Amino acid sequence: MVVTGGSKGIGKGIARVFARHGANVAVVARDASGVEACVEELKQEGGQVRGYTADVSNLASLEAMAASVAADFGGIDVLCANAGIFPSKTLDEMTEADWDHVLNINAKGTFLSVKACMPYLKKVEYGRIVITSSITGPITGYPGWTHYAASKAAQLGFMRTTALELAKYNITVNAVLPGNVLTEGLQGLGEDYLRDMAAAVPLKRLGSVEDIGYAALFLASKEAGFITGQTIVVDGGQTLPEDLQAASQ
Repeated sequence: MVVTGGSKGIGKGIARVFARHGANVAVVARDASGVEACVEELKQEGGQVRGYTADVSNLASLEAMAASVAADFGGIDVLCANAGIFPSKTLDEMTEADWDHVLNINAKGTFLSVKACMPYLKKVEYGRIVITSSITGPITGYPGWTHYAASKAAQLGFMRTTALELAKYNITVNAVLPGNVLTEGLQGLGEDYLRDMAAAVPLKRLGSVEDIGYAALFLASKEAGFITGQTIVVDGGQTLPEDLQAASQ
């Protein structure tokens, strides 16, 4: 299986869960040192993991990666299109270049990752594509993330029509929508910030990257073969309350 943006955060959590369950895992990211560190860590846990560098906004880069993965592992049966960025900029501050950069990585990067892996997914008994979207955009909004929210909503529109086009090849296409998940980027924001974030979640904790990984693992399984074009929200109930009072019950 291939996981883009796999060297850290949610991508690393996905890679870890698949590796623990016996998958051959291709960790893909732009930063070679980050990829190498992730691969070594997961190998220490007994995973069958290899690292590859690629830029998800560049089709040639992704095609070279996919060819290498297929040669090393004998094919590609699962793609977790996870790579994404979330810089904060208000509309007043945002430039056209800011907008294009986020859409290129998050939305266009999903399209190009699928396009690069599709020839190999068509060759296997059943293929699986799992997209990491977000509750932000498809369900909620957050100030400073108009470009991010637009990209995450775009992924779901892409998913639904791609699911129709690829169904004849026995390839399913689904998405996981994470809520507040504890990643390296959040850990540096301090205990008070993390406590406030967790307070907004009915289950009173932030999600783990493995929580997202297990949702992706299910959607990639043979048992999920009759599910396509669908989303799973993994947010601890964050999107359920009407207000803060309801969340605190």
